[in-house]
Amino acid sequence: MPALSTLLLFSLACLALAATPGPDMLLIASRSASQGPRAGFATLFGIQVGTYCHALLAALGLAQLFVLVPMAYDAVRIAGAVYLLYLAWTTLKSDGMLRSPSAPSAGQSMRRIALQGLTTNLLNPKMALFVLALFPQFIEPQAGPVALQIMLLATLLNGVAFGVNALVIVASSRMGKALSGGGVGRWPQYLLATVFGGLAVRLLVASRQ
Repeated sequence: MPALSTLLLFSLACLALAATPGPDMLLIASRSASQGPRAGFATLFGIQVGTYCHALLAALGLAQLFVLVPMAYDAVRIAGAVYLLYLAWTTLKSDGMLRSPSAPSAGQSMRRIALQGLTTNLLNPKMALFVLALFPQFIEPQAGPVALQIMLLATLLNGVAFGVNALVIVASSRMGKALSGGGVGRWPQYLLATVFGGLAVRLLVASRQ
C-alpha cells in the first residue's frame, strides 16, 4: 500500500480536479436540474463505474493503446461523439423520458440513466489518458502489486468526486425545482439535448493533448 503521505497528496489532487467544472460535472448537474437528485446520483454512479473500468484497463496496460495507436483513440472518440449525438436526438424526441425534478422516476429509468453515464464515460478516451497520465505519478512499486494500487487510487478518486458532485447534485436539483415553477414544459429536454450535443462537439474537436 502506498504511503499515507502519497495518498493524502493524491486526494488533494483529486479534490482540485473534481472541483474543476468539466464534462462529467456538467452532465451530472444537467441531469439533476432536469430530473432531480435521483437521476443525478444515477448518472454519478455510472460515471464512477466507468472510472473503475478505465483504471482496470490502465492496470492491464490496455490504456496505452491510445498512445501507441492514434487510430484507436480516434475511433473511440468518434464513437463517443456519435453516441452523445444519438442521446441528444432521442432526448429531443422523447415526451415521457424526462420528468419534473420533484416527480418520482421509475427504477428502469434510473438504470437507463446510470447506463448512459457509464457509456459516455467509457467512450471518452481522454478519461483513459487521464488515468494513464496521473496514476503512475502516485504508484510506489515497492508498496505492493501495481494493479491493486491503481484500483485503490481509483477508489480515492471516486470518493472525493462523490463528495464534490453530491453538492452539485443537491444544488442543481433545487435550482431545477425552482425553475420548473408551475409547469415543466420541454425545458428538461432542451437542457439535456444541449449538454449531450455540446459534449459531442467537444469530443469531435478534441485532440490527445
